Amino acid sequence: MTLLNESRTRRRRLGVGATAAGLLAALLMGGPAAATPDPGDSPAAGKQLSRSAAADTEAAIASGEIPAQDEVVHSDNIEHLANIPKDALPGTNSDLAFQGQYAFAGNYDGFRIFDISDPKAPKTVAQVLCPGSQNDISVSGNLLFLSTDSSRSDNSCASTTQPATEKSSWEGMKVFDISDKKNPKYVAAVETACGSHTHTLVPEKKNVYVYVSSYSPSATFPDCQPPHDGISVIKVPRNAPEKAAVVGFPVLFPGEGPDGGGNPGAPTNPGVSKTTGCHDLTVLPSKDLAAGACMGDGILFSIEDPENPKVIDRVQDNKNFAFWHSATFNQKADKVVFTDELGGGGAATCNEAVGPNRGADGIYDITGKGDHRKLVFRSYFKIPRHQAATENCVAHNGSLIPVKGKDIMVQAWYQGGVSVWDFTDSTKPREIGYFERGPLTTDTLRVGGSWSAYYYNGHIYSNDIAKGFDVLKVSDRLTDPAEKVHVDELNVQTQPDYFD
Repeated sequence: MTLLNESRTRRRRLGVGATAAGLLAALLMGGPAAATPDPGDSPAAGKQLSRSAAADTEAAIASGEIPAQDEVVHSDNIEHLANIPKDALPGTNSDLAFQGQYAFAGNYDGFRIFDISDPKAPKTVAQVLCPGSQNDISVSGNLLFLSTDSSRSDNSCASTTQPATEKSSWEGMKVFDISDKKNPKYVAAVETACGSHTHTLVPEKKNVYVYVSSYSPSATFPDCQPPHDGISVIKVPRNAPEKAAVVGFPVLFPGEGPDGGGNPGAPTNPGVSKTTGCHDLTVLPSKDLAAGACMGDGILFSIEDPENPKVIDRVQDNKNFAFWHSATFNQKADKVVFTDELGGGGAATCNEAVGPNRGADGIYDITGKGDHRKLVFRSYFKIPRHQAATENCVAHNGSLIPVKGKDIMVQAWYQGGVSVWDFTDSTKPREIGYFERGPLTTDTLRVGGSWSAYYYNGHIYSNDIAKGFDVLKVSDRLTDPAEKVHVDELNVQTQPDYFD
């Protein structure tokens, strides 16, 4: 294994002063930053920092504690092979999916298809303009799925924003035919309650089931009424996608009253998001298992009957988790990594004031068998490099690096960059490689950095919110065996069984 550059891993004791202390207090009190996940439909231009915070950032750059503005740095075992800047889609870059020689990159303005047959020189195959917040993306066979989580005037790709209080507004799932990668065709739309923030595919031979995660209902929203305590299930016939339709809304958090039975949030649990739906689900079809990151709750459930998932266990962390954001199984399905998106992806939380346990990953072992399985907390993991007050940074989307007998992930941390880390010992996780850029600005907190970082067929691909599409190569004795493992298709939230 190549050792990390010691001066880089021990650098950055930023954020100890009044600016960081104030941020920490706000996050702990459960203000808007703790309850609003992911950058919004129209992210703010940036928050001007105090003169002292800006001066601290400049001083840290001058001393070499953090890289200079936009400077690329990485550990010795990671190589930066390529960067493709944003082109015709200027919006926020979001999630990624893969199929054969292609990568599919979501963007709040639509999606982009890359030919990655030569990872050192990706080529744009198509760019599709279809605005809608998130545009979380997945592919299965000839179908591409796109989430819309902003209220639109209609379901077309020419829609405009429209208040959710208007009954005619639309948000939900869009389906495209990608049999011709150069010319994707929009073939279906399905409206779902509270839209679709993310989605997860449960593919079968004749149909694709789509689990739709959404949240934050309001009595003023005709199509997003409380309690919103479950997920929408869409059934899409492969040969007739135009017949796609919602076939159920399984309740995952049963309870009395208008708020359902999820985490009540503040004031009962200060600093924790109230559970009004799920943010993201990950399924492991080979094991009929799923893990849900649901705002104030983490859940483990069975998908043996895909139209009627059944909750097996549920956990909360009311001390350190503000917003349960995403989940990743290890290959043996005896562990789950949950992420906490403290600050909603728009705050600088990778600093000494916030500490190592908030805005981090929570590693849980799965114990027991069948319906008696339990999620048991083991430890937290957070990148060891402190970031500047101008850098939004928190745990975000990642995937397994498929090494038999090891549990290794690559993960995005927004402006904290891309981290490769080992959780084979779930009580002692450790970083083994990293890639990042210096801050976008030195005087303003502006949202940027890696939204998703995934391992696919020998390379790491990252979709950077501001800088575009990056390709990385990790060369390390721990990860090198993964180069022999190839899959035909990868939607990270539909985890493959790499060694079956």
